[in-house]
Amino acid sequence: MSKTATFSLSPKITATHLDRLAYLYIRQSTPKQVERNRESQAYQYQLTQRAEQLGWRPDRIRIIDGDLGLSASSSEHRDGFQELVAEVSLGHVGIIFGYEVSRLARNNRDWYHLLDLAALFATLIADADGVYDPRLYNDRLLLGLKGTMSEAELHLLRLRLESGRLSQVYRGTYRQRLPVGLLRQPDGTVVKHPDEQVRHALELVFTQFEELGSCRQVVRYLRRQQLLLPARRYSSGQSGEIVWKLPTDAAVYEILRSPAYAGAFVYGRRQTDPTQRQPGRRATGLVHKPREEWLQVSQGTYPSYISWEQYLSHQERLQQNSTLFAEKAQHAAGAVRKGTALLQGLAVCGLCGARMQPAYKAASHRYQCAELARRLGEPMCASLHGRAIDEVVVGAFFEALQPAQLDALAAVLAGQQAEQERLARQWRERLQRARYEAQLAERQYQVVDPANRLVAAELERRWETKLQELRTAEEEQHRFQSQQGKVALTPDLRRQLEHICQELPPLWNSGSLAVTHQKQLLRCLISRVILQRTAPDRVEVKIVWISGHYTVLSARVPIIHGEQITGYATLVKRIQELVQAGHESDQQIAAQLAAEGFHSARSAAVSPVMVQRIRLAHGWYYSLHQSRYGSEIAGYLTPKALAERVGVERTWIYRRLYRGEIEAKYLQRHPSSQIWLIENHPALIAQLQQALPGRRPDTERQNNG
Repeated sequence: MSKTATFSLSPKITATHLDRLAYLYIRQSTPKQVERNRESQAYQYQLTQRAEQLGWRPDRIRIIDGDLGLSASSSEHRDGFQELVAEVSLGHVGIIFGYEVSRLARNNRDWYHLLDLAALFATLIADADGVYDPRLYNDRLLLGLKGTMSEAELHLLRLRLESGRLSQVYRGTYRQRLPVGLLRQPDGTVVKHPDEQVRHALELVFTQFEELGSCRQVVRYLRRQQLLLPARRYSSGQSGEIVWKLPTDAAVYEILRSPAYAGAFVYGRRQTDPTQRQPGRRATGLVHKPREEWLQVSQGTYPSYISWEQYLSHQERLQQNSTLFAEKAQHAAGAVRKGTALLQGLAVCGLCGARMQPAYKAASHRYQCAELARRLGEPMCASLHGRAIDEVVVGAFFEALQPAQLDALAAVLAGQQAEQERLARQWRERLQRARYEAQLAERQYQVVDPANRLVAAELERRWETKLQELRTAEEEQHRFQSQQGKVALTPDLRRQLEHICQELPPLWNSGSLAVTHQKQLLRCLISRVILQRTAPDRVEVKIVWISGHYTVLSARVPIIHGEQITGYATLVKRIQELVQAGHESDQQIAAQLAAEGFHSARSAAVSPVMVQRIRLAHGWYYSLHQSRYGSEIAGYLTPKALAERVGVERTWIYRRLYRGEIEAKYLQRHPSSQIWLIENHPALIAQLQQALPGRRPDTERQNNG
């Protein structure tokens, strides 16, 4: 009788459907709706009564409510929806009840997938408006429209929420979550945290990053000094409570990256990129945008710990550190060996960041790196002349020991003294906090009713915990104080350093100091040396001192081809100028070029051979050469040119000159080379042609012979 009554309610429901299970899918989008909007839950659970009215027995009705508090925009994390789809695909479901289509899915991909399975296995779908059979065209069309409207509704909701949020951002009324160290008061104004320890800890992070220049080095420093960093706790009902944790790379990096510490309100640093999302990971898809793509930047909104210029400098430094070199440069330098390469273990490739290996050949050595060739099959990174680089580094080492540098050392030591004072203040504040918390726990224990044993026992346990923390803080502070010594450049120490400055260079150059000792001395001040070829004959030498500061120098290394030297075009032009100025020897020009700072491919000076090669290649001849081998000088013929005009050998002309057979009025001497210069006169040419052997009498020829 009940089944007959059911058929009268909906003719689409058959006995086959009633033999299967009826599934009720219950969902709300957010945990806040689950907690506050109980009426919607109650209405959805009442769908069991409708299922019974349509003919399903209570034991054949299943409720899926595991997706309460989850959005229907995707099915990746909705285990209940996936269970429903699995049951439909197994043919176990006769009908699916949902308050509305949006409860089942908010995107067409999941919705049409469910419709296809329901049509294939003859599963009905019911909502507040009626019962639908996906196999029927009209019903499927209506369900499709409802699914499309549900997806569009979600899009409109998101658009409205985002528009409202952006409107608040542009008006300056949007309240974003503040980092630790900044506090929002009830009236909305933002101030620095009133806890001095919190403020001093953040200031120490910024100070140490400016000095050390690396996030990892700041973490190591804090760990070495056994300092803690403040953080906010947002779970367990303790919203915004300050807790102290061990420093980590992520914590220090987040402090350095936050523009709020520079007083700036920024929105849009991280934006959603759908192409970056990974299936099964809800937190993926957010990407950090460059500063020029941030949606809103308002400086001076919050009280600042650093200036905006300092913040930009920090970001640039972090960007420079995020390379492969930053990881590889931490490798140990290795033990000192007996080879002549002074930078063994210190030389680092400026291209890939790997340690460069010394290669010895005959009496010289080179610094080579084949890391890219080994890993990627690319050409060798570099093969650099070692002796020239060593000379530059040793010169910088001696310069660092000069008395002029002792003043800088005194300044560094004074900075270290100030740093110790800041650390001591951090320890005093930490100990003061521990004492306060122990006293607070004691007062709470003292005021509790002794008859309430459960509460008294818990308060006593807390008191013991705070006393233990106080004892640990006192021991660590004592250990810190015992490790700190007086850091100062005393007069005696200064005199010792000045003595070393005077005695070490002669001892170094005398050859009596072993190579291993030289390497150990270099490592006392130098952390690493970064080498990169900037030109065929130039290598950039970046010396990183143990203090973290660095010095950039340039080393000139020998090469094979002279045309590749730096300033080769200037050298050629200068040779031309000197030739045209009247210089008459390659030795003289080479000496002048060396005095002006020019050099050749493998020497610190310019050789006469190089000058001659360049000069002849460009056809620049001295006046002596021009007078001997030229044709005409200042309108006068040379003996060579006159011989060509007359049609005889040059020696025939010279015999006439030596015998005085050419009148003196036709002759001159070159002022520098003293070469004969003959006037190009037609009468003289005709006279010499008449004197040719074939045109004179035999008797004259015999006498002249």
